[in-house]
Amino acid sequence: MFEDLTATCRGCERSLADPHLVYRDEGGERRAYECACGTVTVTVAECETTP
Repeated sequence: MFEDLTATCRGCERSLADPHLVYRDEGGERRAYECACGTVTVTVAECETTP
């Protein structure tokens, strides 16, 4: 599911493909991307929890 997400630079609107940092925990996944323009973009995807 996370693989289907795409990231776009918040500074210049370029498509971002390879995150520099990925952090996963029980709440979801965070990815940090550094664009060639110098902007750092962070994405957050929350995991669905079922009772």
